[in-house]
Amino acid sequence: MRGSRTARTATDYESATGRIAGLPLRRHHVLLVAWTVLWFFLVEPSGGFSWHYLRQGEQLLFSDHPDGGLALYAHHPELQIGPVSLAVARLTAPFSAHTGQLIAEAAMSGLGLVMLVLIGRTAALYYLGTGTNHRRLQQRLLIAGLAFIPMWVEVSVRFAHLDDVLALFFTTLAVHALARGKPTMVGVYLALAVDSKPWAIAFAPLILALPRPAWLRSALWFVGLVAIAWLPFYLGNLDTLAAAKFTIPNQPASALRWFGVTDPATPWWDRPTQFALGLGLGTIAVWRGRWPAVVLLGADARILLDPSVYTYYTASILLGTLLWDAVGQKRLVPWWSWIALAALYGGTLFIPSDAGRGFVRLAFVVVSAAYVLFWPTQQTRRPRTPADGEGRRRSSRRRERVLTGTGA
Repeated sequence: MRGSRTARTATDYESATGRIAGLPLRRHHVLLVAWTVLWFFLVEPSGGFSWHYLRQGEQLLFSDHPDGGLALYAHHPELQIGPVSLAVARLTAPFSAHTGQLIAEAAMSGLGLVMLVLIGRTAALYYLGTGTNHRRLQQRLLIAGLAFIPMWVEVSVRFAHLDDVLALFFTTLAVHALARGKPTMVGVYLALAVDSKPWAIAFAPLILALPRPAWLRSALWFVGLVAIAWLPFYLGNLDTLAAAKFTIPNQPASALRWFGVTDPATPWWDRPTQFALGLGLGTIAVWRGRWPAVVLLGADARILLDPSVYTYYTASILLGTLLWDAVGQKRLVPWWSWIALAALYGGTLFIPSDAGRGFVRLAFVVVSAAYVLFWPTQQTRRPRTPADGEGRRRSSRRRERVLTGTGA
């Protein structure tokens, strides 16, 4: 009888947590792995479009050439790639160009799966103690992940943008650290995101989602690590300042055209306005108790004001919608992930006119930003933090281990 009860308990436990035959695997994870592998092999033959920039950049950074080392960005402003990304790209140096690219693409694809797991655990921690149905959470993550993966493969395989991949990966780690109440790690991970790709500074308002006593510590780590990564280049060669003025063509399908900006290249005010808008919207989101929207709003600011319309930009939007769908709301169907995929990626494939594609980008930004900021939704909670009290942490630590080990 006891054995029968034990077997039933084990079966119920596996059903509740989504585990497969007692293994540390969950059904939705297996499906997402298979989905990723499928997209990887579909895209890889035409992949690595921008990998040569990473290869060139890491070779110059670690060389003694006059246009390399700390003079890299002064002589090559087109390499808008953070030093952390170039250092990571250096790991592929021992391999041939093709093999190194293939290894990098596979590793970057794998990071997308890691991010899905981290977001699932973030949601489990965020709703700890609220009676959340974790099977529904897993289903929501699976449905949103099916939309996220094609765009993740776009940035990690087709374009092989290691800098964007690392910026989004470190941002995901920062979000997970926020849910765990780790203010130091929030600052560290956000700094590493900016040190990988400068536009990730739009996600800095996540620091404000911490309790106020933790703001200073997290901000100091953030500012300090950003300075350590970037100041040597500016101090080593003052011409590095010119790299911030690097421009790219203002493409006809950009949303900028709908604001009457017809300059052939990036206007001088565009980048500062882009950063300010992302920081401002993220701050408003935190103020309204909706910090899971910070990443989406920062990505919205990027595609709204960027003169280019590369499809890999959409990966940051899909990470933002994934966080909102998994953490910011409890609806079973993650509508925003699929709306973003259909509008921004499907629009590039099926809308024939440049003006039409630009309008869709503009409309998506306006509607999605208004929705996550103002649409009535369940009141979000502040993440648990060390400031909540040692006693509370001890009482919930066991439950946390259960959730993070067996949950989403």
